[in-house]
Amino acid sequence: MELYSFFRSGTSHRLRIALNLKGLKPAYRAIDLRVDEQAQAEYRVINPQGLVPALTLDDGSTLIQSPAIIEWLEERYPTPALLPEGPEARAQVRALAAMVGCDIHPINNRRILQYLRKNMGADEAAVNAWCATWITTGFDAIEVLLRQDTARGDFCFGGAPSLADVYLVPQVESARRFGVDMTRWPLISAVDATCSRLPAFAQAAPAAQSDAR
Repeated sequence: MELYSFFRSGTSHRLRIALNLKGLKPAYRAIDLRVDEQAQAEYRVINPQGLVPALTLDDGSTLIQSPAIIEWLEERYPTPALLPEGPEARAQVRALAAMVGCDIHPINNRRILQYLRKNMGADEAAVNAWCATWITTGFDAIEVLLRQDTARGDFCFGGAPSLADVYLVPQVESARRFGVDMTRWPLISAVDATCSRLPAFAQAAPAAQSDAR
């Protein structure tokens, strides 16, 4: 397998975590978003959307969109599981993941921020304030849900990493990059600290990637 990734991409980060948790080590192919390599014709053949990540399988087929790829991983490599047993528990974990994947990340990703800069005249202070607004709204709600789950261990759900942690940790990384004060969310910060001590998460961190320069 070949993973097309950018070290600072939140979607790439979450997929790297999931691959590591599943014990998979695809070849790493860096796509440099800083010079718009994702928009070049060569990469558009791999992913017509011009986005990262993409995962090319051994048979030559390519999977795109991190939620779809992670679902494929869960179906193809079910152990260790990223979803708990039982439909209600699975719904809870999926909801936590979706709060990041659907409600925070999409309006804070590079395409949106570039539009704010180039088309709306936003300076870096305004861009950071934009990001902080939506991160704060989402994290406030996630913090409440974590507090309400009295059966929870050291992770977002239960006592082992789940899909929720896979999504949350990259968003915490992004929050710090945009100067958001994480002390507002002690439970989220504790989950992030727990996950960061695990090799699967530490090895997936942006700073640990070959293109982090």
